[in-house]
Amino acid sequence: MDVILLERVEKLGHMGEVVKVKAGFARNFLLPRKKALRATKENMAYFESQRVQLEATNLKQREEATYVAAKMDGLALVMIRQAGESGHLYGSVSARDIADAIEAQGFKVERSQVQLDQPLKVLGQKSVRVALHPEVSVQVSVTVARSQEEADREAKASVDAAKMAAEVVHEEEPAEEADEEV
Repeated sequence: MDVILLERVEKLGHMGEVVKVKAGFARNFLLPRKKALRATKENMAYFESQRVQLEATNLKQREEATYVAAKMDGLALVMIRQAGESGHLYGSVSARDIADAIEAQGFKVERSQVQLDQPLKVLGQKSVRVALHPEVSVQVSVTVARSQEEADREAKASVDAAKMAAEVVHEEEPAEEADEEV
């Protein structure tokens, strides 16, 4: 089935493109969510007449998402959960939990915007992608720990590891410059 995209759809195309998709994907996802129109002559004419308005709306939404992304950049969440000795959680941290934690920080995010392949089931730190707009996304650091003290220790350890990595890079740079002079 051919459809006209009304917004950018990841791994499919950009606004205004006519793409061929499976009928079920169009019927069950694209059309109900107003992400596409069937590619008929009437809909093509309608899209062309509304194109400027759709692009202006998309641009405004992207600017708002970029502003929010700039404020969310570097956001670190701490999720306190019970876990066994091996580090496996008694349950999991889902996209809903992460969306609720982001909302507690003062940002408006729906759980469908949290791009989590599968729920987090082990202790540790993970970077999670949040798609604020089809063209704007931000990485959020999620730390799953048994207690706040454990989360603080892990955060300090990751900062120390980043500092050591930066020191190693700085030590290697002068050696490269010396090789170039010879």
